[in-house]
Amino acid sequence: MLNKHPIRVGLAAVTALALVGCGGDAPEADSTDSSTTGGTFFLSAIPDEKITDQKEKFDKLAAYLTEALGVTTEFVFSKDYADAVTKFTNGEVHLVWFGGLSGVQARMAVPGAQAIAQGKADPNYKSYFIANKSTGLEPSEEFPKAIKDMTFTFGSPGSTSGRLMPTYFIIQNTGKTPEEFFTTEPIFQMSGGHVATANAVADGIVQTGALNYKTYDSLVESDPKIAENTVKIWTTPDYADYNFSIHPDAEKAFGEGFIKKVQDALIAAPAGSDALKAINREQIIAAKNEDFDGIKDTAIEVGLIEK
Repeated sequence: MLNKHPIRVGLAAVTALALVGCGGDAPEADSTDSSTTGGTFFLSAIPDEKITDQKEKFDKLAAYLTEALGVTTEFVFSKDYADAVTKFTNGEVHLVWFGGLSGVQARMAVPGAQAIAQGKADPNYKSYFIANKSTGLEPSEEFPKAIKDMTFTFGSPGSTSGRLMPTYFIIQNTGKTPEEFFTTEPIFQMSGGHVATANAVADGIVQTGALNYKTYDSLVESDPKIAENTVKIWTTPDYADYNFSIHPDAEKAFGEGFIKKVQDALIAAPAGSDALKAINREQIIAAKNEDFDGIKDTAIEVGLIEK
């Protein structure tokens, strides 16, 4: 089933002033834009990192969108993945930076919702399995079956790269669910996202874990504790992941053509700008709902969502 979709697993206001020094030049807003009558455009994101770090970064993305769209844009914090989906479903926010799974869940709940943009890296995303160096485990091209008798943590229960895809690859490589495979039942990181997973392994709270590759690579460069105490032991095949999804009510609130305008603004975010640093990406490209059909099928297959 999976090979039919682009999951490619290889296995079956912030104001315009704030923009200066924040995110680079935004596309000039249309002076005739009817969206100026729509009030505030609300942006949110799944919490992949510390709350304070995320707000600081996404406030700068909001500043960029304020200038680009000619509409006051405000970042709204979501406490966890489920909260981001709920806010989107209830129409409390218009645009959300979702993971692959949470985006599928949100769009299934809101007819007309669209995935409109993703990082250039996101169609070919991957997860790392990592271990505390005290385990003696080393990098391998083969799935690390030795983790069976070690403690293990997923990320958030709603994470694509920290839960869904690691679960899928465990099943594919062992023929067992994680609960059946591991001697000790795996745990989850209920807050703190992928950073919490890395810290749990580095601190020896658990011996092994799974998280997204971008977060881990960044932490190895910036956090000596992670670099000195953990090792990447396996890299999964590629799959599609993160995306910006927009609520259909945005078009009603800000005028016809507004969704395309948001997509264009995101794609035009300057390389190296704080707008892109908010999502830890070098470039944004277009996305569509069908890009994540493989994620949907995988979630159904492992029992995380219903058809």
